[in-house]
Amino acid sequence: MLTLTQDDVLLGCRAADWRDALTQAGEALVAAGRAEAGYAEGLFAREAQSSTWLGQGIAIPHGTPESRRYVRATGVRVLQFPAGVAWHDGHRVHLLVAIAAQSDEHLDILRQLTHALEREDAGAALAAATDAEAVLAVLARPVVRARLDADTLCLALPVRSTAELALAAAGRLEALSCVGRDFVAAIATQAPLPLGQGLCLVRAAVDVEVPALALATAAHGTGADGVFGVFCLAAKGEAHQPLLARLDELLASGKAASLRGLSAETTLAVLAGEGEDTQTARVRLLNAHGLHARPAKQLVQVARAQGKPIRMRVVEGAVEAVPAISLTKVLGLGARRGQTLVFSARGDGAAAAVAAMVAAVEEGLGEAVTPLPAVAEALQAPAAVPKAAVPLAAPEPGQPLSAVPASPGLAVAPVYVLRAPVFDYPARSEDRAREEVRLTRALAGAAEQLEALIQGTQGAKVANILSVHVEMLADPGLRDAALEAIRDGASAEAGWWQAIDAAAKAQEALADRLLAERAADLRDVGRRVLGLLCHVALPEPPVEPYVLVAEDLGPSDVARLDTARVRGLVTARGGATSHSAILARALGIPAVVGAGERIMALPPGQALVVDGDAGRLVPAPDAARLARIEQRIAERQAQEREAYARRFEPAVTRDGHRIEVAANLGNTAHAADAVERGAEAVGLLRTEFVFMAHPDFPDLATQIGEYGEAFEALGGRPLVARTLDVGGDKPLPYWPIPAEDNPFLGMRGIRLALARPEVLETQLRALLIAAGKRPLRIMFPMVKDIEEFRAGKAIFDRLQAEIGAPDVQLGVMVEIPSSALLAPSLAAEVDFFSIGTNDLTQYCLAIDRGHAELSAQSDAIHPAVLRLIQMTVEAAHAHGRWVGVCGELGSDPLAVPVLVGLGVDELSVTARRVPQVKEAVRVLDLPQARELARLALRQPTAHAVRQALEAALPAAAELV
Repeated sequence: MLTLTQDDVLLGCRAADWRDALTQAGEALVAAGRAEAGYAEGLFAREAQSSTWLGQGIAIPHGTPESRRYVRATGVRVLQFPAGVAWHDGHRVHLLVAIAAQSDEHLDILRQLTHALEREDAGAALAAATDAEAVLAVLARPVVRARLDADTLCLALPVRSTAELALAAAGRLEALSCVGRDFVAAIATQAPLPLGQGLCLVRAAVDVEVPALALATAAHGTGADGVFGVFCLAAKGEAHQPLLARLDELLASGKAASLRGLSAETTLAVLAGEGEDTQTARVRLLNAHGLHARPAKQLVQVARAQGKPIRMRVVEGAVEAVPAISLTKVLGLGARRGQTLVFSARGDGAAAAVAAMVAAVEEGLGEAVTPLPAVAEALQAPAAVPKAAVPLAAPEPGQPLSAVPASPGLAVAPVYVLRAPVFDYPARSEDRAREEVRLTRALAGAAEQLEALIQGTQGAKVANILSVHVEMLADPGLRDAALEAIRDGASAEAGWWQAIDAAAKAQEALADRLLAERAADLRDVGRRVLGLLCHVALPEPPVEPYVLVAEDLGPSDVARLDTARVRGLVTARGGATSHSAILARALGIPAVVGAGERIMALPPGQALVVDGDAGRLVPAPDAARLARIEQRIAERQAQEREAYARRFEPAVTRDGHRIEVAANLGNTAHAADAVERGAEAVGLLRTEFVFMAHPDFPDLATQIGEYGEAFEALGGRPLVARTLDVGGDKPLPYWPIPAEDNPFLGMRGIRLALARPEVLETQLRALLIAAGKRPLRIMFPMVKDIEEFRAGKAIFDRLQAEIGAPDVQLGVMVEIPSSALLAPSLAAEVDFFSIGTNDLTQYCLAIDRGHAELSAQSDAIHPAVLRLIQMTVEAAHAHGRWVGVCGELGSDPLAVPVLVGLGVDELSVTARRVPQVKEAVRVLDLPQARELARLALRQPTAHAVRQALEAALPAAAELV
């Protein structure tokens, strides 16, 4: 992003007219080496298209796209004209911010200047400035904005007192970094001030970073004089006064009570003053660079032509609506492409006025616009997409099928095919009384179903979940919200799902992780009631053991399975590194994925063999084959019991070669279980769990506490922590990343962390402090070359010199092919490598591991991936460094001998697999493993590798 420095400022300039000033601006850019002489023509061409005057005496001349060929290096020159220059559009300019940009970097400068435009004295201050520092002070000093937006709303909370509401609102402001803990403590000691109309107010001015107003409402009454909501004001200087004015207007209008039970979007509309007497219209902004100077100016001109006050706001932004005739205010909204603008007006002609504003935006405001990419709109209720009319042919009985091995193990049980139900219902109904009766009966019927299931279930986990569902059905807040929608004309189905969806979204917005997780349960409850209303039976798994067959499964679906009954998992789509497959491994359920659509035609109840090691399925095995399989299962169970009994013994080959076997953890709470299962270390701690569990960046103390829990459980064993790895398929809601065509090749891993070095520094500091004298290994994710490693290491070295943890190593994850290819240069400076085979495979083979059709081909045992592992190991050992594998390949029984043969020093796997992987190492000798590695490297495809290894290791592949 472009930034302004004192060297960029030229003071005391004089010009005969605007053309002379523009010529001087072009010459200044040329003299600074930013552009060639021809660029000045681009400055004049841009002014011919539209004036670059912004307001407050500032203009930002810049070239056209055609003139970018004259730009030598992106840069800025600021020319001050104390006497002013009459600009060609009739305004007077005192400051030219001349920009030479090779793309659209000038928009960053514009966003910075928006702060200056909001200062009424900015023009005079810029004209009178006598030094460069004074000019920059005017341009850089931000205007303090009070905050009231969707994020400061906490709606329909499951609380029953005004005190809880006050603390919830204060806690939300703390989570948004608007206030600190002293503010929350001050709120906790207050008695809420009644405002009337069901609302109260609490306020404090201590420990306030950003002035803000939060609103917390209860899902049902608080029992205190009809109070349903509490406003929490963080006061600072005079900046919070507009918030108080907005609140005062709301109370004076008598509409405050209408906030009860509203959605966040409707709440913001009421707070913005958009009532029944207001004409409003919405439109999606499609301009590529949002509402910057040129389109904003055209929008202001359209507003002025209407001859009546029009206000506008951004749905995704603050509640404040600004006058549409003020260019500085419109620019201050910072509206971006894809956001929704709301125009409002009152009185005669209001409808026509807002319609004119919408039409202007739709036409592009003088720019060519393109529609947003097509996306699937959220459905009002879940529904399955009908399949093609041509029925699928079921696999032949007894004929083995190939699939992708996803979770090791062997199982046989009757098939249960899970198909999503279809809910088809009208959105509206005229007979409100009938719809209310239907909903009441459906709620009672759902409660009866759940009570029967609770009585019949043998699993405590499932019984607990179902008990929560019963409690949710009895929630009067849900029922009242649904009945209110029915009274407004909705059908029972639509009203019920609207209530469920609103409550679920409110739960998801809570800072408390446990409460937020109840959103999935709410939607499960919603589907059960919908099934009764629509006379659609929800799929219920058999009471007897079964093999679950499905189109695909999400991680939450797998996590909720009753493992006492599910013998195996089979999906038509997905790959071995999909998240559901990873979770199946963690739960110890044999699974194969990518088996193809034909498996959905398997007859329910038919016996199905699942071999999660070899990736094979056998439908309807004959008696002889079934007997052999059952014998093999019994043998495997005996082997697993023996491996578990020896879990604390080291993994040493028959000829004395030691391999360290560690555990992959997604949460420090699981460290003790990993040790109990025989893990000799934590080979991968996915530290993003700490960040995903909080509504904002966790502070130093929080991270120290989380990491310390793992160190305590490990009892002196090493901990390998991966620094924050988000982006791509793992976004953080409070760390927004601009839309990318391919986020897996965009801002993620170490490159994203380096964009916010203060976040990385806090995490590294927390890890070093938490470790103390205990062994700590830190690795950076997604490193492409030595430059990125050095950037992270510079921060680490500074902190390590300060803290001085004695047993620390710093390494990198090999997930990008370039890091394997450049391993010799990396090995000269890193302490170790850890190979993440999941991402390395998808980048090496150019197959998204979540791709519905291709992910089944993303097999980490592919010879190309194995060669990258070989190159990494050879480079590391040449410099005396160690290499681990922390991807799912380390758990693959066929891959363990190959990895040992390639020279890998450590295998880090799911904790449940530690005993089996240790045992797999113990049956090897090193020469045999090296020969198997050479055999694998000679093969042309992943399928050929598996075939060759199965032939060489018949015991590992025996199925039939």
